Amino acid sequence: MKFTFAHNNINVRNLETSIQFYEEALGLKETRRITPEDGSFIIVYLGDNETSHLLELTWLRDWDRPYNLGDNEFHLAFVVDDFESALKKHKEMNCVCFENPGMGIYFINDPDGYWLEVLPKKH
Repeated sequence: MKFTFAHNNINVRNLETSIQFYEEALGLKETRRITPEDGSFIIVYLGDNETSHLLELTWLRDWDRPYNLGDNEFHLAFVVDDFESALKKHKEMNCVCFENPGMGIYFINDPDGYWLEVLPKKH
């Protein structure tokens, strides 16, 4: 028996704002969308065009409050080929929430407050 990653899901309050953020900040693009006839939810899958792993954004029509992220100790991680340029871009976007120069990493916040780790590509 063999398992492989398919996707990670996060729920978002404003789907279009989140899609725009993930495209601008991380270059992720919509690969497909599920929209039921009753309009009660929309699921959008975003991909990096390099791997088969997807980020699933779920919007719930009747959700009326921010999501409880607890201590926000979970996160997604992204490897970037130009770490310094990425950090500069994310600082310009004002979404860097934590830097750890000693470990050579930093984190950004998405519009719903989820933390996303950015790692340099290892040589």
